[in-house]
Amino acid sequence: MQNDELPAEVLIAVQRVLEQQSAPSSAGTSLKTIDALNSLFPDEASLAHTEAVQARLVESQREIQREIDLLREQLKRNQDSDRMQVIQEMISELLGQMSRIREKATESEAVVRSITKDIQVLDLAKKNLLLTMTTLKRLQMLVNALAQLEDLVTERNYREISKTLAAAKQLASTFTSYMSVPRVLQAWKQIQELQTKLRSLIDKDFDTFYLQDSSKGMKPAVITDACLVVDVLGEDLRSLLVERYVALELKEYRRIFRTSDEAGQLDNISRRFAWFRRLLQTHELEQGRVFPSEWRVGWHLLAKFTEITRDDITTLLSTAKSLTVITLLDNLQIVAEFESSMSKKWATSYQDMLSATVKPNTRPPKPLTHAFDPHMNVFVDAQDKALSDMLAPHRKSKGIKGTPRQSLEAPDAQDNDESNSTPAVVLPSSTELFYFYAQSLEQCAKLSRGSPLFDLCNVHKKWLRIYAEDVLSAGLKTRPPNINAPRKSIDSTRFDLAGLKHASMIINTADYCQTTASELEDKIRSHINEEYKEKVSLQEERDLFVSVISAAIVVQLRELESACEPAFNSMSRSVWPNLNLVSGPSAYTADLVRSVEQVVEVIKPAVEQKKYLRNFFDKACSLVVAKFTNSLVRSRPLKEIGAEQLLIDLQLVKAYLAKMPGDSLLTSSYTRSLSKTTSRLESLLKVIVTPVDPPEGFILNYTLLIGDASFSNFQKILDLKGTPKAEQNHLLDSFVTITSTKDELQGTSFLSSLDMDPPSVAQLGGTLTSPTIVSATESIFSGLVSPPLSGPPTGSTEGPRNDQRREVFSDFKRFVSFGLRRDSSQVPP
Repeated sequence: MQNDELPAEVLIAVQRVLEQQSAPSSAGTSLKTIDALNSLFPDEASLAHTEAVQARLVESQREIQREIDLLREQLKRNQDSDRMQVIQEMISELLGQMSRIREKATESEAVVRSITKDIQVLDLAKKNLLLTMTTLKRLQMLVNALAQLEDLVTERNYREISKTLAAAKQLASTFTSYMSVPRVLQAWKQIQELQTKLRSLIDKDFDTFYLQDSSKGMKPAVITDACLVVDVLGEDLRSLLVERYVALELKEYRRIFRTSDEAGQLDNISRRFAWFRRLLQTHELEQGRVFPSEWRVGWHLLAKFTEITRDDITTLLSTAKSLTVITLLDNLQIVAEFESSMSKKWATSYQDMLSATVKPNTRPPKPLTHAFDPHMNVFVDAQDKALSDMLAPHRKSKGIKGTPRQSLEAPDAQDNDESNSTPAVVLPSSTELFYFYAQSLEQCAKLSRGSPLFDLCNVHKKWLRIYAEDVLSAGLKTRPPNINAPRKSIDSTRFDLAGLKHASMIINTADYCQTTASELEDKIRSHINEEYKEKVSLQEERDLFVSVISAAIVVQLRELESACEPAFNSMSRSVWPNLNLVSGPSAYTADLVRSVEQVVEVIKPAVEQKKYLRNFFDKACSLVVAKFTNSLVRSRPLKEIGAEQLLIDLQLVKAYLAKMPGDSLLTSSYTRSLSKTTSRLESLLKVIVTPVDPPEGFILNYTLLIGDASFSNFQKILDLKGTPKAEQNHLLDSFVTITSTKDELQGTSFLSSLDMDPPSVAQLGGTLTSPTIVSATESIFSGLVSPPLSGPPTGSTEGPRNDQRREVFSDFKRFVSFGLRRDSSQVPP
């Protein structure tokens, strides 16, 4: 009974019962119980019918029990051993039937094979018979073709020979696997002998035709037919005949134009090409007409002529005692014109014609102009010298230290010429430079597109760097003096009008140069050979011009600084504690706005690109706010009335700065930056305006507006406010006590970078590279981003020490360059 298998339906029923018992979890069971109770008792009134519900449950239980008993009886019947034995016997009988069917199928297959065996033998015999008959027929055709070919060779009927020989070779190729058969081997040897005999006959006939022996008189038609036979005999014979013909045709050329004779010198190079053109004309009208067009005999003549002439030119250039640029370029021009004429004649590039005359996978020969490449340094050096002479008047003199450059451009003269309605936007030397570049590039590209063009590109790069450094940058550092353009002085506002216009012209020129340099790079790459394209780059030179633009903007900022100096000096000298009331903006604010406005009016129309104007306005705004803050710090103590007055002054300055760029140049980033820097100053002044009594209110206002718990920063506020020392100690103690319980305050804020000893305005008149310029344009709040008013505890209420303060824009030139590059990447030139 243990070995008996249960019926499938019983196994499925048992599995279903087991799954039902193991599937529900405790949570699922409880949920089902609750659902059942809710269905039996949907409301409170149903609780009165518990007895009826109980009776239904008992009846359901009995029905389930009866179903279980029925299933048990069915299970006992299905597990009857006699029934299982019957099922197993039926399975055994089925397997026996399958085995008998397999045996009968094998017997049937053997019978079919025996019946079709003779048919397969007959099919194979038929196939072999057909192959034998076809082979014998081909052999017969081959023997007949060879017999016919022998007669044709005796008669020298080349036209028929070409057809018969091609057919015989095609037939012979089918007998490659039958070389062990004597008759086939004999036919193969006969073909080889006939081809050898034909080669000998054709060689003699072509020699007779080449030498034009009048006694033997070879007709051109015979040679034309012989060319058909040559095509059948193979490529090697055709190459041999063409080479022999080319050598005979150019034999006289080698004799006449030897490098040791006068006719072979460089000054007679045009005679070489005239001689070859006559030879080519004779070839096409007379002997060359017998050759098939597929042979390209004219191209072979050109290739051999190119090889001989290129070697001669290489020798002549190497042995020349004094090779001048004129001689080099004149001869190179003649060679280039010849190559161009040959290309037009056959409507194929010169290099492709040369490459077609050599075997595949062979290094292609070089054109004639390649012989000039090693000597093109003479041309490149001449371009270098011409550029040096052209820019010499515009470069800063290096002979005497401090000597100003002698410029022929005189931008200041244009400024004072009232009759000049269209003044120059860029320095004329820059347009002259790139015009020269374009001319030399076109000239060199016509003559050579290889290493000479790449060397010329390096010369162009060299003089772009020199122009950026010795002309533009040097012009900023030492501007040419002009007695007709004195420093402007109107209403105590001082700035160099000519210097501003000159810096603006430098910006326009540098932008023109860096844009045109990019176009020059693309043009060089379009002309130069493929192996040099990736090496051509003018990125470093373009970066130099961007640096020049940055330096010119620094010069403009320096002039703006000089213009604002009197107003900020007046602000620094103000005695704020003496103010009793606030009546309106201070007098210095009008001077400040007027000074900035005058500088802006000069720069706006002078600078072409808006992106540079936007960059200038960004930096000018930061400069004015920084100097306003420095002057505020120097004029302490401020007291409450003074701080309130400065708040009004700041609002006036802010209002002007907000509209300073104009509608077309105003950007959201400029507005955000202005709002951020001025809001910090406003927060600072609002804290100072707040009375110190009561201390708790003053400190609370500080924590709300400043947002830190720094002891040193709070000390700065007291110093700016002018609080007496006696009161400071009490306020500092209260500050420590109050802020120690406010964990949400940060340890630092924008006041941490406030310099309480800013540089003196009188030190701001240095040169472009003077460190004082950097100091003048430092932001008073170098943090740039104030800490949030709430955050995790810092663990310390002590702010950074004053001697460890972090100053923003430690290198102002780098800051200007960074902003300019950012603008350049966002705004297309």
